[in-house]
Amino acid sequence: MSIDSKKHLNQACALHPKAYSDSEIYRFELNNILSRGWQCIAPASAVSKPGDVVTREIANKPIIVARNHDNQLKGFFNICRHRAGPLAICDMSDAKRLRCHYHGWAYDLNGQLKLAPEMNQAEDFSHRDIALIPIDVMEWRHMIFARIDGGLSFSEVYESIDAIIPNGTIDGLKHRASQLHPVACNWKVYIDNFLEGYHLPFVHPGLNQAVNYAEYTTELSQWWSLQRTPVEQDTGAYSAGEGLYFFVYPNVMLNIMPGRLQSNRVVPTGIDSCLVEFDFYYTAAEKDRLEQDLEFSAQVQEEDRIICEHVQKGLVSGAYEAGRLSPKRESGVWHFQNLLREAYSTEGLNYCA
Repeated sequence: MSIDSKKHLNQACALHPKAYSDSEIYRFELNNILSRGWQCIAPASAVSKPGDVVTREIANKPIIVARNHDNQLKGFFNICRHRAGPLAICDMSDAKRLRCHYHGWAYDLNGQLKLAPEMNQAEDFSHRDIALIPIDVMEWRHMIFARIDGGLSFSEVYESIDAIIPNGTIDGLKHRASQLHPVACNWKVYIDNFLEGYHLPFVHPGLNQAVNYAEYTTELSQWWSLQRTPVEQDTGAYSAGEGLYFFVYPNVMLNIMPGRLQSNRVVPTGIDSCLVEFDFYYTAAEKDRLEQDLEFSAQVQEEDRIICEHVQKGLVSGAYEAGRLSPKRESGVWHFQNLLREAYSTEGLNYCA
């Protein structure tokens, strides 16, 4: 897909509203878009020691990531091979094995079945033939990434991002806090909203004062977009410097400022609901900003929640047709929606053009 055609951007319209409410499209997105994308699922510090385990979901499928006793990261579906019970129902430390909470089948941290109680009378049954289904995992920049289906390699997506982050900007970061924010809108509504600064003067008065809206720019790559804006003075929450707001297809945001990184993952929980996972990372020199940043971030998130929920109602009302996009302010939205259109077209879902 070409993303450098100004002519196309000048003629751009938003995605068809049916994309935000159609059950067939939602199932397609889970199975063919969200399952294949690398997603930041946890801070690396959550699985820093052998026996550390985190549980998450990708595309509505439960997963588990563990550090084994050889200090290697391993990822699996959090689904027992017996009758689909959960191997863990919360994050853990010092785990020796993964024991199913349903019938007690136990696996080592490499996913190999080690114990299957009362299966001695089952003919041709051997625990050596049974293992958990693996998923791909990767550690990068203080974060753990995972995906559950084949697709692009991690380097194909993130190597070019690495090259843009200024040297030393986020060296020495430590994870300081997490937040979870449910939003009653389709997951794409939240991402559309993130991808443009057009709404800042009208939705985020506090944030609009912190950034330089006149110099707000957007850059496009194949699998990500980047919004840049100068932050000209300390706000309490932010240090002065350049703000880099990356969106990585299909559902990851990385917000970077000197000494600070905030990661967001948008997790669909239904056609018209999602959960936004926030993780905050700081250097030792910037950690005193955490309390103010959490308060400021919560205010911005509440403003986004309110507008996104109103937009969702408008999209499904039947009274809205896809509107024109601003070439100056909504190129990131256009880029994301074109990636979706391209994916939809593989299944003939062209009514979302």
